[in-house]
Amino acid sequence: MKSLNALRRRKHVWTLITNGLLVLLSGVVLAVALFIQFPSGGQIQLTAGEVAQQDILAPRRISYESLVRTQQARERAAQAVPDYYDPPQSRIRRVQVDQSRDALEFITTVRLDSLASPQAKVEYLQAIEGINLNQAMSERILALSSENWQVVRSEVPLVLDQIMREEIRETSLPAVRRRVPVLISPDLDDEAGFVTTELVRALIRPNSFLNPERTEELREQARQSAPDQINVLEQGEIVLRAGDIVRAEDVEALEQMGLSQGQRGVWSMIQAALVAAVVLTLVGGAVYRLRIHTIFSRRETSLLVLLALLGLIGAKLMIIPHNWLPYLFPLAALGMLAALMVDTQVAMIVVLSFTLFIAYLSQGNVFLIFYACAGGLLGALVLGKAERLTAFLWAGLAVILSNLATTAAFWPLPQESTTTSLILESFTIAVINGALATSLGLIGYFVLGNLFGITTNLQLMELSRPTHPLLRQLLLKAPGTYHHTILVSNLAERAAEAIGADAFLTRVGAYYHDIGKTVRPYFFVENFADGDHTPHADLDPRTSAQIIISHVKDGLDLARKYRLPEQLQDFIREHHGAQLVSYFYRQAQAAEGVENVDPADFRYPGPDPRTKEAAIMLLADVCEAAVRANRPATRDDLQALVDRLVAERVAEGALDSSPLTFQDLQTVKSVFLQVLQGIHHPRIQYPHPVVAQADTAGAEASDQPRQPAPIQPVAAKN
Repeated sequence: MKSLNALRRRKHVWTLITNGLLVLLSGVVLAVALFIQFPSGGQIQLTAGEVAQQDILAPRRISYESLVRTQQARERAAQAVPDYYDPPQSRIRRVQVDQSRDALEFITTVRLDSLASPQAKVEYLQAIEGINLNQAMSERILALSSENWQVVRSEVPLVLDQIMREEIRETSLPAVRRRVPVLISPDLDDEAGFVTTELVRALIRPNSFLNPERTEELREQARQSAPDQINVLEQGEIVLRAGDIVRAEDVEALEQMGLSQGQRGVWSMIQAALVAAVVLTLVGGAVYRLRIHTIFSRRETSLLVLLALLGLIGAKLMIIPHNWLPYLFPLAALGMLAALMVDTQVAMIVVLSFTLFIAYLSQGNVFLIFYACAGGLLGALVLGKAERLTAFLWAGLAVILSNLATTAAFWPLPQESTTTSLILESFTIAVINGALATSLGLIGYFVLGNLFGITTNLQLMELSRPTHPLLRQLLLKAPGTYHHTILVSNLAERAAEAIGADAFLTRVGAYYHDIGKTVRPYFFVENFADGDHTPHADLDPRTSAQIIISHVKDGLDLARKYRLPEQLQDFIREHHGAQLVSYFYRQAQAAEGVENVDPADFRYPGPDPRTKEAAIMLLADVCEAAVRANRPATRDDLQALVDRLVAERVAEGALDSSPLTFQDLQTVKSVFLQVLQGIHHPRIQYPHPVVAQADTAGAEASDQPRQPAPIQPVAAKN
């Protein structure tokens, strides 16, 4: 087994290099972000819509073309141009007049039809296309006398032709229809005039339509014809007064005078680079001291870099001269995400490092620094690894209480300016900040967890339920293996907790490490009943070894089928490492000769455990199986067995790829000894009951203690 330094030199050199390049690139991005947006020197940071905090005077006389005012003048000119409609189309007039004649001819035919019933005639009139006569109107037309109908028949095309010669737009159509009665001949009686009016109204159609292309063309011409707006500011002229609402043209004037934050120099870039370098150096040193594993993990390093970039973007957008916006910056969300996906210590580092950025961006706003830092630290501490969703609620409440306490601590002495509305505003900001941080933390928990393939505690909680289909299969198909799994999970969890590894992940990983045995459970010794015929007796050693080894592949197939996280799949593929199935290997040597047996045929595919959790699982699996098979009678025998098994794994190199130290191994062995002694403690042998002389023969047959079945070798279990 290698030390951490040797592991860094020999196993993770390339990862260390790539992580270093990633951090260096992130440092450049951070420096550029700080340089672009942060004001320095005597420059002013104002945006349109804000309130000017002081009077701003023009430092010199300046004359410039105001693009903002020019654009405004052009838009006013364009809006002054009315919509353009094409001239009336005479074709539409002719079509409608012809349609009116056809309709009137059809109505005349229906009126003269002596065979059709009155109801049928009404239905015929209602079916005329383009007029849409209702029943009442149809009945009135049919009720007209022949003389009146002839007058209507001649009047409708004339009135329709006259009115359709005018420009009729879609928008003016109702007004045109209202004018129809004044165009009808006054010689018509009331009934004929009414029918004529309704028929003409029904036949009127728009004949002039909006031309959007021409309208836009005319407006563009108006824009181009608008003169450029020249703005002149005399030296000492007031550009903005304190209390004025900043307009876009005011921001433009500041830029033209060189007072805007957009004018940056080389020294500003140097400042931003120095701040980014100092913060990254402090973060790197703290992570190296407190959690060196993160330095060698591309996944965790990438996650922290992404959190840093997202956090800085949010800080640049929110930490600006504003009454309340900076106090909504959800620093606690970054702390929560770092605590959930990496470690609580790393979360503390993230929060404190961003506090330095906040100090730089706010130009030393002590209240804001304390406000953000306290909420961020408390949120990460309360949330921790969040095994339940309710932990987010408690973390959010903790952030809110921290915000309120900090606000109260920095509140000035009671003055006349302290009003109820100001207190309510401060309370509202504190609550919104806590709610925003919790919401972003919860959303990021699921999004980033899936993005980086990080197994979250909430996923583990779901997977640890006995109702999971794979665990149900294990219980029903291989109850002996299920019992072994529970014992191994307890053993591994206690050991992981003792050395500071992820105990919850270790326990859930142990639940699933042997799920491949559900495919062929009857080939594994823990599923044999006393007196069962072992199926390996009918197989050659090579076949038996391949069946035993295949439970790793079968387990991975099931894990992929049920979409277990990659970290749990690692427990399946690594819980035997590249060990030898020694029992069948020796059988093959005895049957075929030592020189004819290739050890590779009897070795698990590996790889060896690469994490503390997987290494602990391997040791727990081996020790629990061996103790169950050998049943040591005393504590000394148990300790000797555990020491020997661990030493064998160390000697054969099974732990070389794991970050376990020798000190960790001593702690693990101590925990194993304590737990195994409690699980496999010796039982009291009760004496046989005294029976009558006449029943001695029967008693000897029925009350003798059952002889234990021969113990199967440990290798056959594995």
